[in-house]
Amino acid sequence: MLEIESPTSLSFRTNTTCNALLRELQKIWVDIGESDAEKDRMLMELERECLEIYKRKVDEAANSKAQLHQSVVSIEAEIATLMAALGVLNIHSPIKAEKGFKSLKEKLAAVTPLLEDLRLQKDKRMKQFVDIRAQIEKMSGEISGYSDQLNNAMLGSLTLDEQDLTLRKLNEYQTHLRSLQKEKSDRLNKVLDYVNEVHTLCGVLGVDFGQTVSEVHPSLHRTNHEQSTNISDTTLDGLQHMIQKLKTERRVRFQKLKDVLGSLFELWNLMDTPQEERVKFARVRDVVRSSESDITEPNILSTEVIDQVSAEVDRFNKLKSSRMKELVMKRRSELENLCSLAHIEVDTSTSLEKSTALIDSGLVDPSELLANIELHINKIKDEAQSRKEIIDRIDRWLSACEEENWLEEYNQDENRYSAGRGGHVNLKHAERARVTVNKIPSMVDNLIKKTLLWEDETQKSFLYDGVRLVSILEDYKLTRKQQEEEKKRYRDQKKMHDLLLSRRESIYGSKPSPRRSNSVKRPNGYSGNVSMPPTPRRNSAGTTNTDIMTPRSYSSNRQNGYFKEERRLATAPLNFVAIQKEDSVSTYTSVCGSEPDSPLQN
Repeated sequence: MLEIESPTSLSFRTNTTCNALLRELQKIWVDIGESDAEKDRMLMELERECLEIYKRKVDEAANSKAQLHQSVVSIEAEIATLMAALGVLNIHSPIKAEKGFKSLKEKLAAVTPLLEDLRLQKDKRMKQFVDIRAQIEKMSGEISGYSDQLNNAMLGSLTLDEQDLTLRKLNEYQTHLRSLQKEKSDRLNKVLDYVNEVHTLCGVLGVDFGQTVSEVHPSLHRTNHEQSTNISDTTLDGLQHMIQKLKTERRVRFQKLKDVLGSLFELWNLMDTPQEERVKFARVRDVVRSSESDITEPNILSTEVIDQVSAEVDRFNKLKSSRMKELVMKRRSELENLCSLAHIEVDTSTSLEKSTALIDSGLVDPSELLANIELHINKIKDEAQSRKEIIDRIDRWLSACEEENWLEEYNQDENRYSAGRGGHVNLKHAERARVTVNKIPSMVDNLIKKTLLWEDETQKSFLYDGVRLVSILEDYKLTRKQQEEEKKRYRDQKKMHDLLLSRRESIYGSKPSPRRSNSVKRPNGYSGNVSMPPTPRRNSAGTTNTDIMTPRSYSSNRQNGYFKEERRLATAPLNFVAIQKEDSVSTYTSVCGSEPDSPLQN
C-alpha cells in the first residue's frame, strides 16, 4: 500500500518543482529578451491560471467529499431503517466500533457490506411474509367460500407493511396461518364426516351420491384433484340440510316398508305361506326388526325394494280373495279342535255350514268372518289356559276311573293269581290301582273346590262339553254313594242268605253243590257284584260294541258321552240282577277277592 504523503511535504515538493520551472522560464525569457513588464504580465497570468486550477480541483474535491458524505449518510439511514424494519437491535455497527476511521471512503467501505447483508435479510423476510400471506389468502378464501366481503374481513388485520418485517410480525402471520390450518382441518374433517354420512344414506336409499352432493357444491364430488374441496359455512350448512332431508326420507321409507311388511306378514300367516316363499324377503324382514338408525345395508330402503314388497302384498291380496273360503274353513277347523281339546262348546255362529253359506251368498266379507274366527280362537286359547289346571285334574280323575274299571275286570278273573306269563306285572298293577282308586273321593272333592274357586274368580260356570262340571261331579258323588249303599245292602242280604244256608245244612245235614260261576253280568257292562260307579267308555276302532271297557287316554278324543251317561245313570236306580242261592258263595268270593288262597287277602 502506498504511503500517503503529508500536506507539508507535498507543498514543499510542489514549491521546489515550481521554482525550478519558474527559473527555467525566466532564463528562457532572458534569452528571448522579454521586458520586465511582459515578464510581470506573464507571471500574473500564470499565477491566475494556477489559482483557477487549484480552485477547480478544490471544488471537485469538495463535491466528491459531499457525495461521499451523502452516500455514507444515506447508507447509514437505510441501515437504520432496515434494522428497525427487521427488528435488529444489537447488531455490530462498524461506524461506531471503528473510531479510528477518518476518511469518508473508509466509512463507506465499512458500512456497504452491512447494508448488503441487511438487504438480503429483508428480501428473505419479505419472501417469508409473501408466502405466508399467500397461504393465508388461499385458506381464507376456502373457508369463506371466496366471498370478497368475508375474505377481506379475515385479512383486514394482516396488512403487509414493509416497515414492519420483524419476527414478532412474522410470528403473528404464522400464528394466524396455523389457526387457519386448524380451522381448515376441522372443517375438512367435518365435511368428510358429512359426506360419508350422505354417502351411507344415499346407499341405503338407493340414491345417486354424486348428484346429491353436487347439489350442495360441485367440489364435493371431484372428478380431478385440481379443484379443492369447498369447506365454507355455506357448504357445511348445505350438507347438514341434505343429511336432514335424507334422514327424513329414510324415516318415511322405513315406516312405509314396515307397514307394507306388516301387511305381508299378516298375509303370510293368514295363508300359511311356506318358508321357501318367505326366505326371499328375509333380508328386508331382518332390517325392519332393527332400529332405523342402525340400517346401513345398501339399497335396502330403495324404491325398488319397497315396490317389490308392495307387489308381493298385491299378489297375496289377489290370492287371499280366492283362498279366503279355504282359510275360513281351515280356521274354523282349528277353532273346533281347540274347543275339543279344552272341552268347550263351539260357537255355532261360525259353523262350517253357516260360514260357507254366508261366503257363497256374498252377504259377509270373508275377511270379517275370518277376523271373527280369529277372535274366537284367541278367546278359546286364553280360556283354555285358565282351565288347564282343572282339565288336568279331570284327566287324572278319569284315569283313576279307568284304573277302577281295570281293577274290576282284574278281580273277576279267576286266573289272576296264576303263575302264568305276566301275572306278577298285573299283580303290581292291581296294587297301584287300589291305591289310585282309594284317592278318587279326595280327587273329586278337590276338583269341586278348584272348580268353584275358578267360577268365583271368573263369575261364570265351568262347563265341560256343555255341562256344568260341578253338577257332573255332584252326580258322580251321589251315584257312588248310592252304589255304596247298594253294596252294603247286598252284603247284608248275603249274610242273611248264608245264615239260611247254615240252618238248612243243620236241618238236612248236607250242603248243595254250588255251580261254578264267575259272576252275573248287569246291563251296561257292569257285573252284579260291582260297587264302583260307572266310568267313561270309549269306542274301540273297528267295533260297535259300546260296552267294552277300555283304558282312557289323555288324547283329545274324549266326548261328552260319558258325562251324559253319568247324568243318566245318576238319576236312574241301580238294577242289580238277583243272584241264585247256590251261586252266592262263589259270587261273594269273586267280588270281595277273599279266596282262602288269595295272596292279597288281609
